[in-house]
Amino acid sequence: MTFGPHACSTAAGFEAEWLVTDGLGGYATGTVAGLRTRRYHGLLVTPDRRLALAALDPVLTLPGGATVRLAVHEWASGALDPSGHHHLEQFELADGVPRWRWRIGEIVLEREVAMVHGRNAVAVTHRLVSAPPGATVELSLTALCTWRDADAERDRTSASPDVVILDDGGIEVESAYRVHGPGFRAIGEWYLDAYAREEAARGLNAVEDLWAAGAFTATLAAGDSADVFACSDDLPPAGAAATVEAARRRARRLVRASGAREGVDRALVLAADQFIVTRDGAPAVIAGYPWFGSYLRDTMTAYEGLFLHTGRHAEGRRLLQAHADLGERMRATELGDADGPLWYVHAVERHVARTGDADLAAELLPAVENVVAAYTKGTRDGVGVDPADGLLVIDADHSGLTWMNARFPRGAVTPRDGKPVELNALWANALGAVCALRERCGRDASVVQSRRDTVRAQVVKRFRAPDGWLFDVVDARPAPYPKGGGSEHDDPVLRPNQLLAFSLPYAPAADEPHLREHVLRAVGATLVTPLGLRTLAPGEFGYHGSHRGGVVPRDTAYHQGTAWAWLLGPYVDARCAAGLPVDATLAGVEAHLSECGLGSVSEIAEGDAPHRATGAPFSARSVAAVLHARAAIRQNCKMQGAEPTQTGKMKLARAAGPRKRRNALR
Repeated sequence: MTFGPHACSTAAGFEAEWLVTDGLGGYATGTVAGLRTRRYHGLLVTPDRRLALAALDPVLTLPGGATVRLAVHEWASGALDPSGHHHLEQFELADGVPRWRWRIGEIVLEREVAMVHGRNAVAVTHRLVSAPPGATVELSLTALCTWRDADAERDRTSASPDVVILDDGGIEVESAYRVHGPGFRAIGEWYLDAYAREEAARGLNAVEDLWAAGAFTATLAAGDSADVFACSDDLPPAGAAATVEAARRRARRLVRASGAREGVDRALVLAADQFIVTRDGAPAVIAGYPWFGSYLRDTMTAYEGLFLHTGRHAEGRRLLQAHADLGERMRATELGDADGPLWYVHAVERHVARTGDADLAAELLPAVENVVAAYTKGTRDGVGVDPADGLLVIDADHSGLTWMNARFPRGAVTPRDGKPVELNALWANALGAVCALRERCGRDASVVQSRRDTVRAQVVKRFRAPDGWLFDVVDARPAPYPKGGGSEHDDPVLRPNQLLAFSLPYAPAADEPHLREHVLRAVGATLVTPLGLRTLAPGEFGYHGSHRGGVVPRDTAYHQGTAWAWLLGPYVDARCAAGLPVDATLAGVEAHLSECGLGSVSEIAEGDAPHRATGAPFSARSVAAVLHARAAIRQNCKMQGAEPTQTGKMKLARAAGPRKRRNALR
């Protein structure tokens, strides 16, 4: 992905963001132009989400003595100073490594950033690509430091960061991290009122102060380099250039191991890698950058895309094993999650089905059966089986624990107590998954199969709505309602949750083709956008087509019309199961890879056109869904005797001679 000088110096350069990660949860991130537009932007963020090194501001002193500042900052006054992005001639993201090139006449300076996989350490390399013959320039890199929670700010009213100059010329900040580079000289002053425009747009505090600890300096001729290495451990710095090259080699290995051949797939494989981390010795998944942590629902919803479609079966196996005690935890404590354990059962079955791992099936069969038993008995999160129909029901005190989980102090924004459709689709799917695993292990599955058949029949019977699609919730109470009050009703609001009843491997409504086609027509006509599916149809009461402003308006819109990319996976699966065209479904989201979180997929987008991306610019579920959907489209094309194009579309190959066939595939 390459940006030219115009894009680098205009709005596109301020909006497009890059990300590199360390495999532990730490990261470095910023914009193409170099402007820090978020409180999270920096060159070193630790796995426990502490912002350390905020920026390295480059200044070139030219042979004639003139100085050119190449950084770019925005201040609370509205000033943009310096404006070094005007000297950017190119930004490139290749093999996951971002590269900037600044040009001042004949002088070209290049910067690259990479992290050490398995260490919270970042290398920032600078190379003078070209200069007049015999000329040298001086490069100064001002280290803007802080030490704060990534979700907060620090200012001059607090004590200045404690900076110690080390014997090797580097510095140690707050006894928490080190920065090494050439020719350090101390500065020790506050840069006041740095402004983060994206935080202002989100209704949050947008102003902070940064501590200019000092500057690293080097005199460079053409071909020379000056590198800075920052880390939050006590290990000596690795070679910065070697770190960058190691990051490139690792990216290429990941792509080769995945078998990805097309540009979109290669980008998505590298995007998936950013979310897979090691925590407490086991693989885990970061739900999104720059502010999310690791959560059961996001991890298991994204499992198939992140691990199975990228060839990372061994890591996935260890992750599933690490959650083998899930059933016990459901009975012992509140997980804050109504459906995550059901997604875990789905992930285990999908892993075994794809890999044929009979040993894992035998090992984890008790774990998935314990999950089913926990739901049957009733979880600490208020989810249990209604003995009248065998469906899962959520009590009123836990109505915000589905994936539509935005909350206000007074309660859930989208209360879904009662029997949500996707929860019961996952419940039927989990029973089917247990049947499949028991059969694979040579165990009798008849009792579970009988129970699954009952649940499937009840889903079709209870959720069929007069409008022709499925109720979103049955046996629901009106909201707002007094605790314990209100009469039960069935909610016919048009949402995408019902897609799981048709898309999962053991979908309860899979044998209802007419119902499925009617649902897909309604969903396609009202919910589908280029970047995902709306969470509420525009004609429904409470629809919000905009997702911007402060916390309250954004949370209000979060599941009330905002489009989610992860829903593209179930939508494509349901269309493939129905034999409907899928060739153009992903065109918009694939083009989006070069718009916001570069090489990745945003968490959400506004429901109203032009569907501005919002939320986290790097989302695990979104990336996983697109990976899965592309695989489903390829499989669908294969079954129909077609070939997908590089954009995910497909063209039918005519069997009318070699020339016509080549033209069709072209």
